[in-house]
Amino acid sequence: MEKLSVSALRRFVVSHQHYTSRFRRGGAAELARAISALGAVQLDSISTVDRAHRLTLATRIGAFDEREVSRLLREGSIFEYWAHEACLLPIADYGMFKRRMRNLSDRHWWGRERTREGRALEREVLARIRDEGALSARAFEGRGEGMWGWKPAKRALEHLFAAGEIAIAGRHAFQRLYDLSERVIPRAALEAPEPGEEEFRRRFALRAVQGRGALTEAGIAEDCRLAGGAGGIRPRVDELVEEGLLRRVELEDGGPKVLVCSGVELDGAPSAAVLLSPFDNLLWDRAFVRRLFGFDHLIEVYKRPPERTYGYYVLPLLVADRLVGRADLKADRARGVLQIRRFTPHPPVRGRHEEPLLRAAARLARSLGLEGIER
Repeated sequence: MEKLSVSALRRFVVSHQHYTSRFRRGGAAELARAISALGAVQLDSISTVDRAHRLTLATRIGAFDEREVSRLLREGSIFEYWAHEACLLPIADYGMFKRRMRNLSDRHWWGRERTREGRALEREVLARIRDEGALSARAFEGRGEGMWGWKPAKRALEHLFAAGEIAIAGRHAFQRLYDLSERVIPRAALEAPEPGEEEFRRRFALRAVQGRGALTEAGIAEDCRLAGGAGGIRPRVDELVEEGLLRRVELEDGGPKVLVCSGVELDGAPSAAVLLSPFDNLLWDRAFVRRLFGFDHLIEVYKRPPERTYGYYVLPLLVADRLVGRADLKADRARGVLQIRRFTPHPPVRGRHEEPLLRAAARLARSLGLEGIER
């Protein structure tokens, strides 16, 4: 079996992400291509620096108009659904995700359960959307309740969305706009045959490796929250290897074997200094990040202040193929600056990181429409 050093695979994985090393501007076409190349782009509501998807996409294509994301959703060029978490996805994968829609139609992995009592409200919600067009949860009355603070209509909307009975037609102030699926999703995607569970896993395993460059079997399962972990995905991976679509690579560290696409050259020469979203695709598999980079990726926004080690909203700094530190950032939109509140070097990586930090922060600020940085 092919054997590779950890450093060579690390260079390949970083190069595969296609981070930009200069300021750029991207339009709708570049957005759609980036989402397709990554396979999924995670969404998150925290806007301390900016929304997660904006950070992830800005590091690849530069500045873009957020309205283009809603336009791509509304036109059915991309769609939103549950993959790693809530994600923007290429419309070519809609048929594949019809299997997940069936799996989540009555119960979501977060524990939201669809009840018989709630079906009547779902019918009322659907009737309003059918008559009035795309609506946000704010269009419906009710008081928030439960762990998520959702009013009953919001729960109804989310159940319908998880089941694929409605789709996201864009966002307004980051609020989902729900519409009938047939008014958003192209007919060819709606009519695509639903795969069985084994075929869904097989197709997703290939898609995940194509998007991430290299993954372990456990990483493939984590990429889409697939039950059964590495053991559950292994039979499908074996099929893909036998068909010559994937190949296994052994690393010199003796850890779990890695899956890569057949025919790829496992090396690269990444050069960009990039501040990564805490929810960037490169960081999803924390065990793999620890293995390749010797870096423990922490997300501390949900901790109380005294429990935080590095700060509230922390972006890892990638320089070439190494994660060299963590920057606690905040966008002061009133003043038009990106504040670097704190930078913590990653001790195992030696060197001076001030210059690449400032360079990466200035490029990120400009991509997000801010005028400068403040140290």
